[in-house]
Amino acid sequence: MDLKTYYQERADALRTEAVALRRQARRFVMAELVSFFAAAACAVASFLTAWGWPLIAAAVMAALAYLWTRSRDARSSARLEECEAWLRVYDGELAALDGDFSHFDDGRRYADASHPFTTDLDVFGPQSLFQRMNRTVTSGGSDHLAALLAERRVPSVAEVQARRDSIRELAEAETRRMTFMAQEQVDTASVLRALEDVASIHIPRFAASMPALVLAVLLVGGFYALLTAAILGLTRAGSVMAWAVLEVLVASLLFARPLLLTKRATEGILRQLKVYERLMALVPETSEAAPAFSSLTSIVASIDRRNEFWILISNTLFMADLFIVRRFLDWKERYMPRLPEWIAAVSRYDALVSLATFCFNHPEATDAEVVEATDIVFEANGLWHPFLGKEAVRNDFLLADGHYYIITGANMAGKSTFLRSVGINVLLAHVGLPVFADHLRCSPFALFTSMRTSDDLAHGISYFNAELLRLQQLLEAVKAHATAAAGTSSHTLIILDEILKGTNSLDKLNGSRLFLEAVSALPVTGIVATHDLELSRMAEEHPGRFHNYCFEIQLSDHITYSYRITPGVARNQNATYLLRQLLSSLSSRPS
Repeated sequence: MDLKTYYQERADALRTEAVALRRQARRFVMAELVSFFAAAACAVASFLTAWGWPLIAAAVMAALAYLWTRSRDARSSARLEECEAWLRVYDGELAALDGDFSHFDDGRRYADASHPFTTDLDVFGPQSLFQRMNRTVTSGGSDHLAALLAERRVPSVAEVQARRDSIRELAEAETRRMTFMAQEQVDTASVLRALEDVASIHIPRFAASMPALVLAVLLVGGFYALLTAAILGLTRAGSVMAWAVLEVLVASLLFARPLLLTKRATEGILRQLKVYERLMALVPETSEAAPAFSSLTSIVASIDRRNEFWILISNTLFMADLFIVRRFLDWKERYMPRLPEWIAAVSRYDALVSLATFCFNHPEATDAEVVEATDIVFEANGLWHPFLGKEAVRNDFLLADGHYYIITGANMAGKSTFLRSVGINVLLAHVGLPVFADHLRCSPFALFTSMRTSDDLAHGISYFNAELLRLQQLLEAVKAHATAAAGTSSHTLIILDEILKGTNSLDKLNGSRLFLEAVSALPVTGIVATHDLELSRMAEEHPGRFHNYCFEIQLSDHITYSYRITPGVARNQNATYLLRQLLSSLSSRPS
């Protein structure tokens, strides 16, 4: 089935169910009102008429009907919330298929101009790879996804294959993925901060001791004994009140402060804790943690409900504060040390859900063949850029380790897009995602790009100076990889779009030649796009190491762009042609 039809059918079914549930909710509300007032009317009438017992029985039946209706209404409301949450997910996916990714966080906060490749490859920001991929519901998951896409370390083949297997497995588990994505957004950092604050609260250990339990039993038992005696007329009511005050004072002196501090620390995160409880039940690695979070949410809810009236009544009747503190101390001892580990596992799984959904949403993509090699391996057939969709022109390209590929061509002929196609598919392959190619065979290696250098007037950095700084960063990164630890690739693929754009033509040519000759002594493979046809002469001077490729255009009454890469040097340029057309149209306008 077509992916859009697949999502639309599910969205339509959920929308239909939601309409039915809303209609049912209105009926439930009406039934609750009728049964409630019927129970009240029968109860009152039983005292005012001779039909006492029949009316009491009718009142009981109406009350039971009210409770049953309330229960059904609660289940129906929960299902309606679930339908609406799933519907938001499906509507978001449908919008994404139409090119609208505004529902999803674009990750611009992760953008780093000094990163080896994320800026040039549009990994973060509006319409970026991250925004197209991101379906995370926790801020920790978002951070983990961003870290995967910006990973500087070269992964091992085993890592890539293991992640790819996990992605494929989860991509097929649609119900689990959609249930996960339908949860509310959670701020992981705020939850962790609250839990750290809770962990640091001093709670007297006396509360967990047997003497404390004995004291509680004696206090509560004494209250009920005095209450019974007062009812029987054996003591005065003032004694009961005095004992109740004693209970409240003991509870307040021993437990009020730690409970107040706990309430302040957890204020506002109860909803997020409940979300984590549901998420952990969905994550295989943390399924045993769901009861721990369920217990925590119950404790926090109990603390949240505490107010003056509750403290007075609950501590008088059953010393509630003591038992809340005892439950919390037991929970803290059993589960608190593992909380960061569990939350980190949810963050990893959250990122995996996004990767799996991206995989599911792109059935046209294929798994890369990632091979073990110390050299750079990159063999692509039918490669294209994922952002271009079905209209993309596909290209074949082969890189040999330690070789350099000079790519020439006119403006808008496809050079920069091709460079990004190579870079982004390398990134996808290393993450373990399917790639946008008919077939791609590659090894793990380091990647460094320089395509979007910009000046920084605030810090007095000119465009040319910024280019030099980027090239210096490139050299440092390449040397660092060349001395990498054993077991990882020490080779780097560099992708450059116009070296030294910020200087004159001759200086640019000489500087570019100098840079490429120097970097060719390092374990580096390079792809370099340029408008400077003279740079292509390096293939004549270094045969076997430097190669010329181009994106050619055809000039006639109009320009024809093939967007196909072919061996050789571009013959046609379009700047003069387009400018002449512009000036011609300007002069032909009536004055």
